[in-house]
Amino acid sequence: MNKLTIERISPAQFAQMGIRKWPVWEKEIADFPWHYDETESCYILEGEVDIVTSEGTFSFGPDDFVTFHKGLDCRWIIRKAVKKHYKFF
Repeated sequence: MNKLTIERISPAQFAQMGIRKWPVWEKEIADFPWHYDETESCYILEGEVDIVTSEGTFSFGPDDFVTFHKGLDCRWIIRKAVKKHYKFF
């Protein structure tokens, strides 16, 4: 099972999910390990990120909707400062 999904959502889905009301997280260029104790969904507003997992390397940027599933161990490589709306489930 993939523990990371990257997709595009429509403006209608964006509005229906209330993403604009989710908190915002920002981070400068960085490289760090991370473990997800909960599932997180996020909508990328700005930046360029590579996520390295046991399944490979995944890249995403503006307008991508990313879900990090509970239990994922990964390495974040932020190549361009990131700004995202996020929500834990």
